[in-house]
Amino acid sequence: MTAPVHEIPERSGTAFVLKAGDMLTVIDPRGEQVADLLAFNARDLDEVISSGRTLDYAEMIYLTAGHQLYSNRSNVMLEIVADTVGRHDFLLTPCSVDTFRHFYPHLPVHRGCFGNLAAALEPYGVTPDRIPVAFNCFMNVPIDGETGKLRVLPPISKAGDHIQFRAAMDLVIGLTACSAPDSNGGSFKPIHYRIDSAAA
Repeated sequence: MTAPVHEIPERSGTAFVLKAGDMLTVIDPRGEQVADLLAFNARDLDEVISSGRTLDYAEMIYLTAGHQLYSNRSNVMLEIVADTVGRHDFLLTPCSVDTFRHFYPHLPVHRGCFGNLAAALEPYGVTPDRIPVAFNCFMNVPIDGETGKLRVLPPISKAGDHIQFRAAMDLVIGLTACSAPDSNGGSFKPIHYRIDSAAA
């Protein structure tokens, strides 16, 4: 039996439990749409996904199938098992009211992925100050190797592209359909996701 596909409406977020061994597939149904992903140890929320640990162990910033996402305690939380895009970001923090004021002063302020994640994760006991750098599925952030200058360009993901993760422990996951104009090619679209249970 095929697991159902869930939709995250544009500029919103959700949270859910992902059991050890479960597969999470994040899908870009229309193309050029970023999804911010967070992971917390469901048994101890002080253990959380870590950009620094992950990039250190991977020795690269562009992560794809075969790479693992580590916690702040150097434990594997998620393994990327499939990836049709190959370009994601693990450097930039979730967009927020503050980043909207900084980067988009001419646009209405939006609570962004940070606010969406905070609201979605609150029922699980995650407070805003616990929200770290997210793994930004499909986000295209090229880096100039000489100067270190970074740019935020439209995702290279096409309609139906996806990235799939296997949970290495019981997790609380936060997931969004990103709200920042530059990250998504200037438009906002939904994100789909599917959970395939290891117990099925």
